[in-house]
Amino acid sequence: MNSVIVGFGGALPKKCVKNTELPTNLNTSDEWISKRTGIKQRYLVENDETTSSLATIAANQALNFANMSPDDIELIIVGTTTGDYTFPATACLVQKNLKITNNSIAFDVSAACSGFLYALDIADSYIRSDKIKNALVIGADCFSKILDWNDRASCVLFGDGAGAVVIKGEENTNKGIKYCKIHSNGSFFDDLITTGGVATNRKAGVVTMNGKNVFKFAVEKFRDSLEQLLSDNNLTINDIDLIIPHQANIRIINALIDTMSINSDKVLITIDKHSNTSAATIPLAMNEIKDSLIGRGNVVLLSMGAGFTWGAALIEL
Repeated sequence: MNSVIVGFGGALPKKCVKNTELPTNLNTSDEWISKRTGIKQRYLVENDETTSSLATIAANQALNFANMSPDDIELIIVGTTTGDYTFPATACLVQKNLKITNNSIAFDVSAACSGFLYALDIADSYIRSDKIKNALVIGADCFSKILDWNDRASCVLFGDGAGAVVIKGEENTNKGIKYCKIHSNGSFFDDLITTGGVATNRKAGVVTMNGKNVFKFAVEKFRDSLEQLLSDNNLTINDIDLIIPHQANIRIINALIDTMSINSDKVLITIDKHSNTSAATIPLAMNEIKDSLIGRGNVVLLSMGAGFTWGAALIEL
């Protein structure tokens, strides 16, 4: 049984904030942000927009693309670190919003920016073990809610959004998720962390990070993960048709391109449009080109997030 991605969806808040529209107290500029990050704009939630509402929109789009109904779904996994509530899980809210009544499984995965890849790997395992046939995998975050808007080093990097895919178990096909390896190393947990939590001070806190360490680790693990994927699957970089990396910083992506001698046309970049939307970056990027994704050959997904967490997946669409 192979896990085949058959649907794509994405959602962004209504409010788009360009670099030139950021608060003046940040003492920054479009040139400074663009040069160092590749970001031109970001989308920020307002009013009644939440992680679950964006996730629901993305899920509906993915279901429509797959020509499936909500009750076809037996598993919902949401990769997020900014759920609407401490509990219940955002996945349960999406289940409620979609009016799914079949008692399907629903839960969240907290792996920061690697959340979507972690969720994808879990859903693939459920399908391969023949426990379910159809799954909805979502990456969704509203990082604007946990940013210190006086900290220029972090607040200009992030935005809000959601992306979703529908995965279907299919036999007698070479398509699907061919490989996925995820990792974590908790010794780096305080290099990218929030200042609060339920069991510490009952506050969500705000994002703080050691930018140099995060950058160095991301460059290293993007390269290591891709090299391991190629080796484990007896492939070369020329066998890869498209790479979709987590959209954290254009310099991280360019470092991967340079160190691995990758044709830049094979690397999908959306950070200029969306900024870093944490667990949503990869599925949002997939949704950007969804009409041309079906039928692609070897597609690689790369992630790295707080924890530190990281991983890589090889899929054929």
